[in-house]
Amino acid sequence: MKKKSKIRIGVIFGGRSGEHEVSLMSARSILSALDPDTYIVTQIGITHDGDWLVGENVLGAMIEGDYRNLNPVVLMPIPTRKELYTINITGQREILQRYTNLDVIFPVLHGTFGEDGTLQGLLELTDIAYVGAGVLGSSLGMDKGVFKDVMRANGVPVLDSIVVSKREIEEDADSIIGQAEALATYPLFVKPANMGSSIGITKCKSRSDLFEGLLEAARYDRRVLIERGVNAREIEVSVLGNEEPRASVPGEIIPNREFYSYEAKYIDDNSNLIIPAPIPPELAQWVQQLAVQAYHAVDCAGMARVDFLLEKNESQRGEPGEVYVNEINTIPGFTKISMYPKLWDESGLPYPALVDRLVELALERKSECNRIERRYRSEG
Repeated sequence: MKKKSKIRIGVIFGGRSGEHEVSLMSARSILSALDPDTYIVTQIGITHDGDWLVGENVLGAMIEGDYRNLNPVVLMPIPTRKELYTINITGQREILQRYTNLDVIFPVLHGTFGEDGTLQGLLELTDIAYVGAGVLGSSLGMDKGVFKDVMRANGVPVLDSIVVSKREIEEDADSIIGQAEALATYPLFVKPANMGSSIGITKCKSRSDLFEGLLEAARYDRRVLIERGVNAREIEVSVLGNEEPRASVPGEIIPNREFYSYEAKYIDDNSNLIIPAPIPPELAQWVQQLAVQAYHAVDCAGMARVDFLLEKNESQRGEPGEVYVNEINTIPGFTKISMYPKLWDESGLPYPALVDRLVELALERKSECNRIERRYRSEG
């Protein structure tokens, strides 16, 4: 029997967003799960400044911040060259030299310049298979404001919110505060529209809180979301697949802080993940259905984690209140203790098999895209 050839996979991590360090944590777990009998792995690290680097143990070098033994590299947006090229400097000349060819890319870039459709656009131009959502799904999933508009258009429940610009905040913060207070009573949540891992999010209980929260969110994005706050439980569902996605069992996060902040996710060690979530079976089925509906609505592919807010309704003797979709993460945290893989593990798909399945889905989606005709042929 002919031996099956190994898959040449490039794992891209780091990046220019505020989630750079989170990306390194996710990449460590993914790299450890790639079977050397199945894959030929190329580590591709992107620095905070946006330099692409390859070499020996790129991840370790990125963690240490020591890039001296790494080489700059580029991926050419040319469909006939699915290859990485190192940049070699000789005198006044920069010479490109072929480094390796690739069959598929696994982006492990959380946040801007990686999860927002920008990298996906490059990979589409290169015509190479890649894990996760395409340009549209990535960009819609990344922008919290536009995502909520798409959910409303598709009948998916979301909280009342408005989006304002960094310039509006800088030029007339009083007017923005007035709009926010007309939206709902305190508490209000203020978030950068394009950022993950709860970076830049503030729970505002007063006008002074709101002013500070607007400034904080505007540090990270030119668009800021202001949202009605609710006293809610945080429920998450992992979704996997392309045209026929399926949802994992739901899980619940019990943060050790007022909400699931960056510190609660990655620094403190006291937040609890409860899998499966202690909710009635019919409610679990409902959030799974909503997760898949949201996934389809943004044309997602490969994977996503859909986050929900389950309103606490004290007047109904502890019975759950309304359910709202909070956001969708198209490249969710992927450490072995992150919610996305843990939910699939509880659903019967362990971490290494999950990584393999994601690569399979990327190759399947690329095969499907290859069937699209790129040249017009007249029937006449």
